[in-house]
Amino acid sequence: MIAFIDDQRAVHGVEPICKVLPIAPSTYHAHAAQRRDPLRLSARGLYKAELIHRRGPWRSFGAATLEWVDWFNHRRLLEPIGNIPPAEAEEQYYAMIEHPAMAA
Repeated sequence: MIAFIDDQRAVHGVEPICKVLPIAPSTYHAHAAQRRDPLRLSARGLYKAELIHRRGPWRSFGAATLEWVDWFNHRRLLEPIGNIPPAEAEEQYYAMIEHPAMAA
């Protein structure tokens, strides 16, 4: 269906084609964006790439999800915030708000 829209969109446009097909224009545009930049993943895409495809199959999918969320928030190191986990950055932020530095 995506290939058909690709072939016909120059003539008819995406929205008119999607009106007669069982696909939302936003779905088509999301697929097109993913093809243009496959490394740009949403949080759901990152979750699927990291957990499901790399470490599956699962007996207890709920437990695997909780384990991944814990890693994502508490053990994953982010370079833009100083190679610390997001939870630690959040703690530092709230500590800074509670006890602001005094100007000399």
